[in-house]
Amino acid sequence: MNRVNFNWQIKHYNDLLINEFHDLISLRLEVFVVEQNCAYQDLDGKDKKSYHLICRNGQGKVVATARILPPGISYQDVSIGRIVTDSSIRGKGVGHELMLKTMQFIKEEFGNITIVISAQSHLISFYNQHGFITTNKEYLEDGIPHTEMIFKP
Repeated sequence: MNRVNFNWQIKHYNDLLINEFHDLISLRLEVFVVEQNCAYQDLDGKDKKSYHLICRNGQGKVVATARILPPGISYQDVSIGRIVTDSSIRGKGVGHELMLKTMQFIKEEFGNITIVISAQSHLISFYNQHGFITTNKEYLEDGIPHTEMIFKP
């Protein structure tokens, strides 16, 4: 199998180029709004206070991204949100690599701390593989079942 080389970067919003922010928002809208048929307010003001993981394929296209929110933005603890992969790379391990890189950055930037996510409920087992456990708080977010999950070091 010919493995695609991916380019990974993590940048604070203040360091993103306009085209980088455009491309990561474009991917988020493609998946969360169009593919999942869910109208919601993606630009919630939290991007400006966050770090953004960006994964590009060999052609420079953004194919995965995640938002890392410092403590006090969405939760008292650090959180990860807007975790998304392009449909063309799903099932190839890129989502797992995204989580590993995101969590490694959090450990380096913030230390060994608790991380909270609001996971789409059908992805609970995916996040379990990265050490997240459910808090049993289930709710609808924009019409999609979500579950609060926590990682404790």
